[in-house]
Order: sequence, then structure tokens, then C-alpha cells
Amino acid sequence: MIRRLKTKNSYFVELPLRIEKKRGNLCFGEAKRHIPFAIKRFYYVFDVPSKESRGGHAHKKTKQVLFCLRGSIRVELDDGVNKDIIFLSKPNIGIFLGKMLWHKMTNFKKDTILLILTSEFFNEKDYIRNYNIFKKLSKRK
Repeated sequence: MIRRLKTKNSYFVELPLRIEKKRGNLCFGEAKRHIPFAIKRFYYVFDVPSKESRGGHAHKKTKQVLFCLRGSIRVELDDGVNKDIIFLSKPNIGIFLGKMLWHKMTNFKKDTILLILTSEFFNEKDYIRNYNIFKKLSKRK
């Protein structure tokens, strides 16, 4: 079951988790099964000072899934009309971010590692970095 959020083009992604006390825990995901696209790029963000933020943009085409592998973060989502605030702190629970969704990550706890999987290769032209331009474009959709 998909747990949707108020913001369009967003929902929680839950990966299978195998807990084994003796051998350690295992979490896995498969492209086009658990992750709703073929993964073309991944990156991770770490050692972010607690008062800093990441994101602060939207994508015209790229879809993403965010997982907080360690620590915790606050994720602010905005589709131009609705807004959500989500706290990520479990390595098997992520958020799907579709295209045209403004997102900002804040409140990075010490030792936080944020993993991002993307549907597209990096392309600077895909980014919308000005919120006012994003608002105008989101009204057209």
C-alpha cells in the first residue's frame, strides 16, 4: 500500500527489511519494483552542518527517491499549492519525489547520510532554482 502525501507527485517508499540479530540487518530495493524507475544516478549527502540546508529546488523531469541511511532529516515538500513536512530517520523508509516538486532538506543530525536515487543523469537545465519561477510553472501543470 502506498502512503501518499498532500503534495502531488510524492509518497512514502518502504523497502523490505530483514532483521537478523546474529548476522545483522539487511534492507534491499529493486529498480522498477520498489523504486518506480530505472536508476540512472545515485549520490549521497553527508557531513552537512546542522544549520545548513540542501535542495531548495525542483526538477522539470527528474524523479527521485530519498533515503536517510543514518541519522535524521526534515524534508519540506511544496507542489505549488500543497505543502508537507516529513521527518526521515529509518533507512528502509524513503520518499518518492516526482517532477515539479520543490524540496528542501534541513535539520541534519550529526552523522546523517542521505542517499538519493534518480531517474535521470545530471542535467543542470532540468533544475528550477528560483522559487517564484517554480510557482509560475507549477500553475501551468
